[in-house]
Amino acid sequence: MAFIDPPLLNSANVWATTEEDLDALYRCPATGAITIRTSLLNGFAHDNTIHQYCFVDTDSMSFENESSLAKGVRTNTNETSSLNTLGYSPISLESYIEIVQRIEKRAVHDNIHKHKPIIFSITGTAAEVVKCGQLLQSRANKGTSTWMMEVNLSCPNIVNKPPPAYSKEGILSYLTALQTRRLEMPIGIKTPPYTYQAQFDDLVGALLDGSLGGKCPISFITATNTLGSCFVPGVFPNEKAINSASGLGIGGLAGMLIPHGFMESL
Repeated sequence: MAFIDPPLLNSANVWATTEEDLDALYRCPATGAITIRTSLLNGFAHDNTIHQYCFVDTDSMSFENESSLAKGVRTNTNETSSLNTLGYSPISLESYIEIVQRIEKRAVHDNIHKHKPIIFSITGTAAEVVKCGQLLQSRANKGTSTWMMEVNLSCPNIVNKPPPAYSKEGILSYLTALQTRRLEMPIGIKTPPYTYQAQFDDLVGALLDGSLGGKCPISFITATNTLGSCFVPGVFPNEKAINSASGLGIGGLAGMLIPHGFMESL
């Protein structure tokens, strides 16, 4: 398992999308590792009209969305939560591999610091996830690079594709695929914020059932993704803070409104 020092890293989010984003995170002395925005083998069909985000002041329930933020002025510094209807990165995994290789090469040339662990957040079907792992394993420079793979099983914003991590069968299908094609790199799963005990039981049950010979194919859990089916109303009747694929503005909630009991239970 990789050693992360200092013990701080970013989540897979919209500010970890471009090469410029990732280079800044990699060079930041405060991060002990970096996470790349969740990608697919062939990239995600991002649409600015339905894949959006806003910051939310939970005291007043006021918000600033991308339209207001684009003006370059933050009018509220008390925003401790966010709502988003984002999907995954439009950049493919192959392109991210090339980006990371350039970033690592520049860091060595500039003598900035030792190589930081890099977490490639990926998703897709169980078979596609295995292909992602095989691609990463074949391209990593094992002498100098520490690459890890986070399997995102918890995005709430993909139409007609409920997060696999909400069911034992869903989680187990990925663990079984990863167990069959053993990969020589640290692998983790990203979970949603579970809200009742049976969901925790399903996670534990899947991890136990997916451990052949007492060995589990994953070595870490990323917690937590956003809480789905959330809504932030606008100022006027029938107004919504952001748009979504359904047109209802319902998306994933993050921040202070997520119960801390989830983390304690996990």
